[in-house]
Amino acid sequence: MCSMLLESPTIPNFASLIYKPMKKHTLLVAGLLLLSACTESKEKANGEVVSAIEAGGENDAEYMKEIEEFERQSRLEEQAEKAAQTSLKVDKMEHDFGKVAADSDNKCVFTVTNTGKNPLIISDVSASCGCTTPKKPEKPIAPGKSDVIEVGFKPNGSGKIEKTVSIQANTDPKITTVKVKATLP
Repeated sequence: MCSMLLESPTIPNFASLIYKPMKKHTLLVAGLLLLSACTESKEKANGEVVSAIEAGGENDAEYMKEIEEFERQSRLEEQAEKAAQTSLKVDKMEHDFGKVAADSDNKCVFTVTNTGKNPLIISDVSASCGCTTPKKPEKPIAPGKSDVIEVGFKPNGSGKIEKTVSIQANTDPKITTVKVKATLP
């Protein structure tokens, strides 16, 4: 079931949906823990050592400033990333090789067109199986221009075989999925 969800072209990659927000929350919590762990201790007149947190939060304003600055910086990074986004169009969402022999070398291309206003940067292409080997364009694709993703497919087994190729780029959604399939004897 999990592999079906990860390979679905209509359901976004779950990891990409939670990774970015989780990363920010994790950094925020880690920062708060680090700040509270590094608090200087105060010594009372009788020699008793009291942490700044116990002493009434003398550094609360300083902590709040740091947290606000962290949140502001995170928002700026999100805005910059969103401003650099573009859109893409793939010439086909699926390539069917038809009937092929097991372990045969098959190749196809998916033409990707930048339909946005910013350069399209394909940061990664990955396959759902080792029998599928995609190759991404190395340079950014200018607005209105196209390039290709080459896919090698060497299926094994028998019956209908279907694999996915995930294209990660500076788009929304971040991942676009295409498929290759074949029928083996």
